[in-house]
Amino acid sequence: MRPVIVRRALLSSGSGVPWRPAIGLVISAVLVWFLATRSGIDWTAAWTAMRAADRGLLALSVLVVTCTVPLRARRWRTILDPIVPDLPFGPLWRATAIGVMLNNLAPARAGELARAYALSHDVPAVPFAAAVTSIGIDRIFDAIVVIMLLGLAVADPRFPGTPALAGSSLASTMVLVVGGIVFVLMGLYSLVFLRERILSLCERAARGFVPRLVARLMGTVRALADGISVLRSPKRVAAVFGWTLLHWLVQPLAFWIALRAFAIDGPWTMPLFLQGILVIGVALPSSPGFAGVFEAAAVAALGVYGVGRDSAIAWAVAFHVASYVPITAIGLYYFFKLKIVPEQSRRARFASEPGLQPTLASEVR
Repeated sequence: MRPVIVRRALLSSGSGVPWRPAIGLVISAVLVWFLATRSGIDWTAAWTAMRAADRGLLALSVLVVTCTVPLRARRWRTILDPIVPDLPFGPLWRATAIGVMLNNLAPARAGELARAYALSHDVPAVPFAAAVTSIGIDRIFDAIVVIMLLGLAVADPRFPGTPALAGSSLASTMVLVVGGIVFVLMGLYSLVFLRERILSLCERAARGFVPRLVARLMGTVRALADGISVLRSPKRVAAVFGWTLLHWLVQPLAFWIALRAFAIDGPWTMPLFLQGILVIGVALPSSPGFAGVFEAAAVAALGVYGVGRDSAIAWAVAFHVASYVPITAIGLYYFFKLKIVPEQSRRARFASEPGLQPTLASEVR
């Protein structure tokens, strides 16, 4: 079962095309090379800064940032609520931890699809396509909130950015991104509120082009439509937004604590700006775990606030490594504990035990 999760996730994420993960590896390698040899960083000074950091504050920051993973799992429950109401938190947490772990260890963000795959096999009532679509909704809300908080940081009168960063270039970029998000949301709401009409058009098109696959294709399309059904309820949308906002406020809190561990000062909006640039940075293709991309984005963001490159790279490397370890270890633990019974037995058990409807037919321990 474990190899199946990895294989399906890698193939679905596009890793079956060799050049896609290769591009990420090249980008990470180039950035690591640049930071190591051409960025002007004094690595001896950076190492000294890492050794002098407050380890207690750094450990606290790691604890805080690790808490964002269960927050993401809890939000996922609200997104999936129209499909399977009141999903138990346990499988959502385990699948999310496995997903983060695989993002840290496998190329092409395979973890995103792996967590959908793990959950859909743990909970038969959640189709894989609906789980994948729900993660897409998850990411759209992420983008909205991160951009909103980044805009708040730039609007702060204490923001010290250069005219090129704080002026038309950044503004134009944010307008384009916001416009893209609005366009995607319009498409999603069209599928939500014109569901039957769109499904009918899809079915007609499928009958015309691939008549043998109509049933399978329409099953997938309906599952995708189910995955975004959370958008029908303003109450659920508000709840998802609230969990998203909490998630993206806890993470900059972790950044702020870690910055204090390195005696790096700045306005309270500085971690919001740092977070926004990091999110944009790690959206680029990279190696597993975002090596090089995370550090380069952090140095660039902190540099806007006048933080020296030596201190910035010391913070970035220390925080990246320290935060990488716990959730990767947790995800590996659940990954190797994962056991799912054969499909027929699992579905029979789900159907026969009232206590598992709509809760789990899980063999995860």
